[in-house]
Amino acid sequence: MPLRNLILLLLGIAALIAAPLGQGNYVIYVLCSWLIFSIAAMGLNLTLGYAGQVSLAQAAFMGIGAYTSALLTMAGWHWILAAPAAMALCFVIGLLLGYPALRVQHHFLAFVTLAFNTLVFLVLRNEEWLTGGSLGLVGIMRPSFLGFDTMPQIHFYYFTLVVFLIVAALFWGLVRSPWGRAFRALRENPIRANSLGVDIRRMTLLAFAIGSSLGGLAGALAAPLVQFIDPPAFSLVHSLKILLMVVVGGSGYFFGPILGAGLVIVMPEFLRFTEGYYLMIYAATVLVLMIFCPTGLIGLGKRIAGRFKGQRVRADLKQGAQL
Repeated sequence: MPLRNLILLLLGIAALIAAPLGQGNYVIYVLCSWLIFSIAAMGLNLTLGYAGQVSLAQAAFMGIGAYTSALLTMAGWHWILAAPAAMALCFVIGLLLGYPALRVQHHFLAFVTLAFNTLVFLVLRNEEWLTGGSLGLVGIMRPSFLGFDTMPQIHFYYFTLVVFLIVAALFWGLVRSPWGRAFRALRENPIRANSLGVDIRRMTLLAFAIGSSLGGLAGALAAPLVQFIDPPAFSLVHSLKILLMVVVGGSGYFFGPILGAGLVIVMPEFLRFTEGYYLMIYAATVLVLMIFCPTGLIGLGKRIAGRFKGQRVRADLKQGAQL
């Protein structure tokens, strides 16, 4: 990694560490939500941005992860065991959901994943004996690690930050590994990738499975954050919100979902001083960005930098995410 990038990375981590200092519980809660949704958006970025497979079910996997980890922790399991179990379940379900992607593409695949999200929502709402139904689950305890109690809001933030940094480091390694190059080849031209020896069947399934497991991890973090979960928190609206994070931030870029989650989660809070107009201002900002720069915030930055340096935008990301 170039020295300049390393310095910027360290400054970014330092800013994340200092962000909650002196802030109230609500601000820290918003920052935690940003990190958690960044993890979920990273999973969708792998599925959509790198592998080119459309999914509208990321919130469903957050729900599966949240309910699985909540039920296990309420049964006496420690979070450190419940979260991997939730991720494993989401991995298996994501693997099964990936099979329709082998036969349908683009908006047809979007309808399949949309139906799955609706199915999960109905199961969470109707199976009261397991999920609590519309009343949800209450009293989800926050974990403690060797005397470090995450019940204080700022402690939970630093716990979430550690998990976020670990996931980001692993995701960085994945997208720059041979698997990452195979995912990009699958997105750009599946037929050509297959002719070059890429097992497109296996890579499609892995894209869904890994992306789904990250959604499950995000859910496993969201449950103890609020200490209460209910089905509407994982409805289709939230899947669309996660999709918006990926597209607005920059689909197919590493930092895209992180910036997109910041825009979707944090920006409305900064606009609350406008009272009843903040949602209109927020929506107009997103619309203008998507119309004039479909490659998102990262693509906009690279386009501006390229004009000064004479660099060309990556051809495979020139038009942004193709849904």
